[in-house]
Amino acid sequence: MANEANYNATNHLTPHEDNYNTTNHLTHEASPPIEKDFNDYNNHIGNDVDSETALQRIRTAGSISISPELFEKIYLSPQNKVAGELRKTFGNPTPLALCGFLLSLTPLSCMLMGWRGSSSTGASDIGAYFFFGGLLMILGSIGEWLIGNTFPFVVFGSFGAFWLTFAATLQPFYNAYGAFSPSLTNPGEGLQTVEFNASFAFFLVFMGMLCLIYFICSLRTNVVFAMIFFTLVLAFGCLAGAYWNLALAYGAATNSARQAAHAATATRCLTAAGALTFVTDMCGWWIFFAIMLAALDFPFQLPVGDLSTFIKGASDRRKAKEEKEKYSA
Repeated sequence: MANEANYNATNHLTPHEDNYNTTNHLTHEASPPIEKDFNDYNNHIGNDVDSETALQRIRTAGSISISPELFEKIYLSPQNKVAGELRKTFGNPTPLALCGFLLSLTPLSCMLMGWRGSSSTGASDIGAYFFFGGLLMILGSIGEWLIGNTFPFVVFGSFGAFWLTFAATLQPFYNAYGAFSPSLTNPGEGLQTVEFNASFAFFLVFMGMLCLIYFICSLRTNVVFAMIFFTLVLAFGCLAGAYWNLALAYGAATNSARQAAHAATATRCLTAAGALTFVTDMCGWWIFFAIMLAALDFPFQLPVGDLSTFIKGASDRRKAKEEKEKYSA
């Protein structure tokens, strides 16, 4: 049986139906594919190489390559070259971070929509925010950093910090809302103040801005991953609107009609945010399932809508320009 390092490397070399054809990676005369840390073009592993053959190739090869489409699918980042052999030493950290994200956001989405009489505050799942959303996403971020995947490293790290921040805000020990409470004995009253709700909304606004940047960057990964950030941009906007409307409602205590109108608007914003994040969840579960199937070499794969060649990278454009100038000279 192969050792763990070899097994982990095999998990990242799963077939993809769009990879190069048989003659392009099993013959010495073929032009080399886009590579990942390899010195010998014959070390490329493509879609017609079974797992046993791939494992044997990994044992004997000094380095290997995989197709850009497969690399993007399992790492959620365009293919890049890095020094060292850590990608062949460690397992893929991406599904671990996704697991933490999904098991925090999916229940929260249901609560935001008020399913089964649940509370829209999400306070009942504070433990999941700490240990799934915070811990697992930070660990996944560190793993991505170790193997040189900058984009998922930043994404998972920032969302891990978001979940820790959200959990700490709900935790009375950190006194986030208690500081606004007019009562020294009941910190929960701070949740119903204008100052707390109006202030917390700004954090959500700039989380939306961060997701907008991630959405633009994700246009070089795949359609499903890009949809996650697109829906999150809208969801954070709705959440910010909900908190600002709650602030207006609490500030209109002397005008019951105005207070009821703002409260109703806040409820609609929360429901819309829950619906949008539920779409985010479904996209995330799809990617998670696709990565796990690829990792275990299942005979069928889930498409994610590869975009790695849709927007050409700066290095690819520069290389194409140099080749054009070379042939025209």
